[in-house]
Amino acid sequence: MVRSGLLAFTVVFIFTASTLLGDVRPNHLFGDHMVLQSGRTVPVWGIADPGEAVTVTFNNQKQTATAGANGKWMVKLDSLASGGPFEMTIAGKNSITIQDVLVGEVWIGSGQSNMQFPVGVSTTVKAYNGVTNLEQEVAAADYPQLRMYKVKTALSIDPQDDTDGAWQVCTPQTVTDFSAIGYFFARDLQNALKVPVGVINSSFGASTAEAWVSKPAMDAAPELAGITKNFQTAVEAYRSRAATSAPAATEATTRIGRGARGPRNPLTDQHNPTLLWNAMLHPLQPYAIRGVIWYQGESVIGGNAGDLLYPTVMKTLVDSWREEWGEGDFPFYVCQLAGQDAASNNPTIRESQAAILALPNTGMAVTIDIGEKKNVHPKDKQDVGDRLSRIALAQAYGKQIEYSGPVYDSVSVEGNTIRLKFTHLGGGLIAKGGGDLKTFTIAGADGKFVPAAAKIDGDTVVVSSPDVAAPANVRYAWMNWAEGCNLFNAAGLPAAPFRTDPDAASAK
Repeated sequence: MVRSGLLAFTVVFIFTASTLLGDVRPNHLFGDHMVLQSGRTVPVWGIADPGEAVTVTFNNQKQTATAGANGKWMVKLDSLASGGPFEMTIAGKNSITIQDVLVGEVWIGSGQSNMQFPVGVSTTVKAYNGVTNLEQEVAAADYPQLRMYKVKTALSIDPQDDTDGAWQVCTPQTVTDFSAIGYFFARDLQNALKVPVGVINSSFGASTAEAWVSKPAMDAAPELAGITKNFQTAVEAYRSRAATSAPAATEATTRIGRGARGPRNPLTDQHNPTLLWNAMLHPLQPYAIRGVIWYQGESVIGGNAGDLLYPTVMKTLVDSWREEWGEGDFPFYVCQLAGQDAASNNPTIRESQAAILALPNTGMAVTIDIGEKKNVHPKDKQDVGDRLSRIALAQAYGKQIEYSGPVYDSVSVEGNTIRLKFTHLGGGLIAKGGGDLKTFTIAGADGKFVPAAAKIDGDTVVVSSPDVAAPANVRYAWMNWAEGCNLFNAAGLPAAPFRTDPDAASAK
């Protein structure tokens, strides 16, 4: 199945640490205006001459390490309290001073184009046309304690040790290039927590989830090992043709997942496994973080089989990132795909996305109501950031707030009606905007779903249709473009699409 997404990118070649020895140099993440994570051990690392002693001094701490034979060194700062600005000094044969360092909350924002989508209108990507209320948002973006690090897009067949990027302080002049979801999420966190917030934006338009998983993790999952094997076969075939100067047209057969639309080097295709983990995620580890926000799913490949495999891919991704970082089950919050009149945004993939909630310390921001019918990049990124930040404030920071819309819990048949019960009532069920509930369908034992009437009855919803005398199952917003879906709770949060079919994998 072909998914919507953005294909434009820049290939960046990143050298490994062993090729760049000499003066002491930290990983690019450690630079002016950076934000360090509070409340936990903070690794600081880089390269130097083999055997060189490197001392990191920060906020009354001094930690020393010796560079190994490969020139790599790492120290670990003891737990830090929020605050700043501070200076960090990294000294060996030379000395580097990093200025305007804050300590607070650090999150990674990753995924594909909707995470990459900037606050402002992009000068290079036409599809990135700015957020809702752009002028007002830019003018108000004066948050000196909010910073963002943008990882330059890159792909690699081998794991890299460093990445290219720099921390930027949030001002009306810089915010236009910030990830919009990352910015609104961080802004809402900072307003609530009153501490510095940093976001590392590592995202790549049109990328698949497989591209963000390491090869060892893919190979260790029986259902996924064939994907990396097929990719390696494609790489070897491409290299063989290149070495023998075979006609370029035959290279189209190496393209993975999108169909043959012309020659494509498999090593420059962000749909292929491991390439983005190698180039854009591995270099970030083990930078101390609080958690991850993730927006991806339009570029699921493999048709219906790919949709059904997606929960396995995402479980592998989350489990492997947590293991590789070594910080335990850190928060991992995803955005469920918005409504759109496109095959990429279908109810089966949304259901597969919701399966992540079976993993510990995860959450899902529902966006079914804020899509645009013909636009894979909806401009309303404020509500996405708000819904992600509510999850974080409730789950990661212990705030007593509602963070989810109504979640389907159970069903009972009552004559010619079906009654649905929910959790996360958030003060009560409502039909947003008034009027009748919309986008409900109902079916009997024959499985033929027809439009249904649905009404709120206390903390339940009762569904019926004169065309179904003996109902068996109900679906809500079970369509690509669920126009008018309006089941919310009083906290202002939408219900996720769901179905009561016996084989449904609804998240509870």
